[in-house]
Amino acid sequence: MNDTQTLLGQLKIDRGPERDAPSRWPWIVAALLLVAVLGAGAAYFLRERGVPVQAVSATPLPGGSGGGAASMLDASGYVVARRQATVSAKITGKLQELYIEEGQRVAEGEIMARLDDSNAQARLLQARASLAAARAAAANIRPIYERNRRQAAEGFISTEALETSKASYDAQQYALRVAEASLAVAERDVADTVIRAPFAGVVTTKAAQPGEIVSPISAGGGFTRTGIGTLVDMDSLEVEVDVNENFINRVQSGKPAVVRLNAYPDWSIPAEVIAVIPTADRSKATVKVRVGFKDKDPRILPEMGARVSFLSEAPPTDPGAPRGGLSLPAAAVQAGSESGTGVVYVLRDDHVERRAVKLGAALAGEQLTVLSGLSAGERVAVGDFAKLQDGVRVRIAPP
Repeated sequence: MNDTQTLLGQLKIDRGPERDAPSRWPWIVAALLLVAVLGAGAAYFLRERGVPVQAVSATPLPGGSGGGAASMLDASGYVVARRQATVSAKITGKLQELYIEEGQRVAEGEIMARLDDSNAQARLLQARASLAAARAAAANIRPIYERNRRQAAEGFISTEALETSKASYDAQQYALRVAEASLAVAERDVADTVIRAPFAGVVTTKAAQPGEIVSPISAGGGFTRTGIGTLVDMDSLEVEVDVNENFINRVQSGKPAVVRLNAYPDWSIPAEVIAVIPTADRSKATVKVRVGFKDKDPRILPEMGARVSFLSEAPPTDPGAPRGGLSLPAAAVQAGSESGTGVVYVLRDDHVERRAVKLGAALAGEQLTVLSGLSAGERVAVGDFAKLQDGVRVRIAPP
């Protein structure tokens, strides 16, 4: 080896034994776990602190009355029927024919079912025969009594004989009256085998089938039915709500209210307070209030959940004056299911309440006119409608 090769060999760098490049997968997995932890923390933070929203107030427009009557108090309850009955027979018997089905509307006095009347018909025939015999006996004894009375007046028979004849005549008259009453009872028994509607309404439940025994005095159990079905007078529907006793002073009979059914949250039904039940429930610290519908509608059904807004009476307005309303930013209103309607989320402490409103004309500056459903001064949430729903927790974020 010459000197040149020796010098080149000395210039080489000894890197040691060759090693494999380090893997990047642990770093990628750690980064993904960090992102997941941060996301979960952000979701927990938002859930605890609430959805960020901004608050705007509804302001009255000139010529308006602040959107009409304001809601003083809201309460939840259920639709109930003041007039409903479990229809049954007056007597115990076997159900022979049934003419009703669920959802069927029946008129007052309409036949709903018939019981087996074979025994009642037999008793009716017996009563008619007894009455015929009593009438024949009365017809035979009457001439005898009349003759004895004439003979006693002329002195041909004694007073004792006349009294005996009169006693027999009176006894036969009483027997005739008993036979007539027995016939009336037998006819009533036959009539009681026919079950009629006590009032006009809709059948909501069919509780028996032909061949079963129906008894109004059954204590339950076995195969004896206490009725053939349930009949509800749909014109008697109303809402019963429990109002906290601390706020019952805001509710008075005859005052206006608005009912919103859970099944139709965007439908505002005019109503009024029927009565405040004068007793409190000590376990719940509430007072029951009856609220009646001003408009009847087939969509209103018994046992539906409802929310009632008790309104203050709106001040009288001049019919010739232009109708006003409230002004609200368009960003605070979510489009409703029907034209001219919308949905807003009213701030209630740290929660929001979903409220349907009726909209009017658009105003300058991206403002909308709210004609009803909202009161002047109420604060409405502005935010992501996809995250807002009735009862969700929110927090007011800085603008």
